[in-house]
Amino acid sequence: MIGTGELCDRDGVELTLHHLRPRELGGSHLPIAYLCKSCHKQIHALYSNRELAIRLNTVLLLKVDEALKKYLKWIKKQPVTKAVRIRKSKTK
Repeated sequence: MIGTGELCDRDGVELTLHHLRPRELGGSHLPIAYLCKSCHKQIHALYSNRELAIRLNTVLLLKVDEALKKYLKWIKKQPVTKAVRIRKSKTK
């Protein structure tokens, strides 16, 4: 599906489904967000599923998190056609 990413607000990107509470931690039937592939991969590179379930389980909480905020500021400037490299967290 093509649309606007809920985190990066870029339009015309391929969207993926992100469970705001990971499925393995009971989030199968809970709220979801539509994220671009780059944002979705970056979230899972930075945070464990446990941390996502406990601390970062809404789009707003993800947007204001310091580590992700820097990434979002950068990705918003990137063209949707550009392949983006994802950085793994050193502390995850």
